[in-house]
Formats: sequence, C-alpha cells, structure tokens
Amino acid sequence: MKPLTLKDVAQRAGVSPKTVSRVINGEAYVRPELREAVQRVVDELGYRPNAFARELSSSRSFLLGLYFDDPASAYAADLQRGALARCRALGYHLVVEQVTRDRPGWLTQCEASLRSMRLGGAILTPPLCDWPELLELFARIDVPVVRISPGDFPDRTAAVEMDEVGAARELTEVLIALGHRDIGFIQGNPEHHAAARRLEGFRAAMIAAGLHVPERRTLQGDFTFRSGLAAGEKLLTGADRPSAVFAANDEMALGVLVAAMRNGIAVPDQLSIAGFDDAAIARMAWPPLSTVCQPHIDMATAAVDLLTRPTACESRKSTTTRRLPYTLALRGSTGPAG
Repeated sequence: MKPLTLKDVAQRAGVSPKTVSRVINGEAYVRPELREAVQRVVDELGYRPNAFARELSSSRSFLLGLYFDDPASAYAADLQRGALARCRALGYHLVVEQVTRDRPGWLTQCEASLRSMRLGGAILTPPLCDWPELLELFARIDVPVVRISPGDFPDRTAAVEMDEVGAARELTEVLIALGHRDIGFIQGNPEHHAAARRLEGFRAAMIAAGLHVPERRTLQGDFTFRSGLAAGEKLLTGADRPSAVFAANDEMALGVLVAAMRNGIAVPDQLSIAGFDDAAIARMAWPPLSTVCQPHIDMATAAVDLLTRPTACESRKSTTTRRLPYTLALRGSTGPAG
C-alpha cells in the first residue's frame, strides 16, 4: 500500500494540509473543535508523520529526554513505559539518559550530550530534578523541563507530583486500624525528597494516634532491596520486634519480606509489611505487598503532555504543577495484629 501522506489526511478531514500540520505539530491558531476533528481523522487513518521531515520543516524538535540517576529501578521502568507510550501516540521520540554526580566532569559531559541531541524538552526524575546545577544547565540551553516530584525550587519549572505525605499517613492509619501499635519504618535515600515526605506522613499518623516511635524503629535505607533486607534483619531479630513494618518503597519492603522468611516469621500472621509505589514486584511477591499505588505511568504521561502541548511550547518558563491522585492496594502482606 502507498504510504499515507499529509495530503491524504487533509483530504479526508476536509481541511488544508497546513491545518493538519498545525494540529500534528501542536501549534496554536486552530479552533478546538477543528483540532479535535482533524486528530480524530489522524487516529482513524493511523497516520504517523516522519519525525525527521517534521524537524526539517519546523523550528521544533520532536525528541524528548527522560533523565534518571538509576534507569534500572522499578520506579524508572514504570515512568519509561508511560513516557514512551505517550510519545508514540503524539509522534515524538524518547531518549533515556542516566546522569550521576559520582564522576569528574559529569556536568560538562551532560552539556555536550544535551547540545548534540537538540531536545524539545526534558523530564527530570528524583533526585536529579533538585540539582541546581542541572536546572541551570537546561535553562541556559533553553530546553523546557518538567520535573517529577521535586522537593526544591517549586516555582522554577513545571512539575508533576502526588501527595506522598498524605499517602504515607493514610497507609499508616490502615496499619493502626488493624491493631498495630509497634510499627517500624525504613527510610529511603536521603537525597530523595520523597524519603522525608514519606517519613513525615508515617510520623504524623503515629502522633495523631498517640503512639510513640522510638529511634530504634526508624532505620535508614536507600530504596534498594539490599538495604531493606539489612534493615529487616535488624528489626526482626530478637524478641523485641515490631508487629508491622512500613518500608518507604516496595523494593525495601520486599527485602523485609525475605528477612521475615529467613527468620521463620509468618506474614501476615506474625508480621505485617507495607511498601510504597506499587511496583510490579509488589504484585509478584508472596504474599503480595500492601502498598501505596503511585501513578507512575500517569505522571509520565502528564509530564509529556506538559512538554508537548502548544501552551508549553509558547512559554518555556511554565511553572504549572499537576498533582495526581494516589490509591492504596491492601493485599496479603498486611493483617490484624497478633
């Protein structure tokens, strides 16, 4: 079959090729009802413009960057899925970049890479979304940025977030309602502002219930399985152990689950375990983990939308913040206190 062209779409929609081009490129000056009608024809025909031709005929770039410090994490995998699906639907391409500050010249290397790619926008994830030198770099090169769950500089860029304090508090309240009074908490990587917010929500729920949290019940982790396993061993060995453990993410909660198995502690009969994020491992574990469902895919989708919509292109200094709702998934790893 002959490949579809812009003219084919225009003919079917009853508009000019220029109007179709404006709709596909997300440009302004198209009435909302006309834009919707043209987009419907584009979707029906399955038309996908040539990305390289689009860039040659436009001052815009159709390449977006997704930046992580650890792109192999379960958290990163969900964000990549959401961003990639949305980019494909909109005719954009996505490149995933890893940035770490543990080697000399990292910022210079990042700048060289950024200049060579000619990005149309970038999504920055924790913790690098709060690195001032990185934010200054993107501003200097004039690349629009949307940050996922930033903690610092709230008015500096557009952002997508959820209420992590409220989510952690609500899940802690569930554990308290199950009769748990002695609850351990495993903190996340202190470089991530999410770690402090989740601890804040946990403590707020405990204080509101009149429950004391001794220092020995809040252990430091770093969002990895290994740190959750180590913290779980400390909390669960010996006669004085909590009846429940809330880990600041699912990977650490899985570590606690393995520690419980090693020590012959039945979950949830003798110990309840809760996590945060609703990563795939939370559903695959046995018993499945109770957790906060952070809408990673929807957050990535919203970030792409903020970068690609006409209003975002017209103003590269957008400070719009979208807060998405969370839900709780109560599964087999939590139960009444023994």
